[in-house]
Amino acid sequence: MNHKIILPIILFGNFYLAQNQFELKDASKNYNVKINVETCENNECSGKSTVELWDKKTSGKFQTLTSDNLNFYLNEDQKPTANIIQLYNEQSPLIFDDFNFDGTEDVAIRNGNESGYGGPSYDVYVFNITKKQFVPSDELTALAHENLGMFNTDSERKRLITYSKSGCCWHLTTEYTVVPQRGLFKVYELEEDATGGETVKVTKKEFINDQWTKNIKTYPINEYYKN
Repeated sequence: MNHKIILPIILFGNFYLAQNQFELKDASKNYNVKINVETCENNECSGKSTVELWDKKTSGKFQTLTSDNLNFYLNEDQKPTANIIQLYNEQSPLIFDDFNFDGTEDVAIRNGNESGYGGPSYDVYVFNITKKQFVPSDELTALAHENLGMFNTDSERKRLITYSKSGCCWHLTTEYTVVPQRGLFKVYELEEDATGGETVKVTKKEFINDQWTKNIKTYPINEYYKN
């Protein structure tokens, strides 16, 4: 009698857990990904999660990373997306890219909604060649917590780009380079201040030839934002 009672419960438990497990094979060049997330309801998943990385060459488990709140929505295929970074719109739970421009793939994992205006925040890991594993980057994680969601990566110019704002009418775009053995270095800043109502004060700062240059221009607001 006891076996007949316990068996359906175990099966139900496994079935329930399977609904919160997802496999992504195209998110990374080097790894297949298995995500286990605590809760999924109405196409939204969240809560404590594990992200397993499986080496595509060896088929072995490479590393397991965690998130206290891997918050994401399911797409039309009932799976999480990857590598989408849209300002004020979708930002995927997993972002694979070379964030420090050393030629190896890194990963950012969504962890809550702690960036500007309650936007998505990320824990960022870079691949350590010596340790042969992903290690946390405090600097890059700070970028993905202190601005408007995940930063963008410009691989051609080797720049990391962040966005921040205050209300409707003040915006700041900042670009960083990564200096080996030293970390992030700010090299560009564009401030757009339309708090005056009729004009936009645009302040551009650039680090050129070991010094900062500054240029300030003012435009009619209808002309500046006409596109």
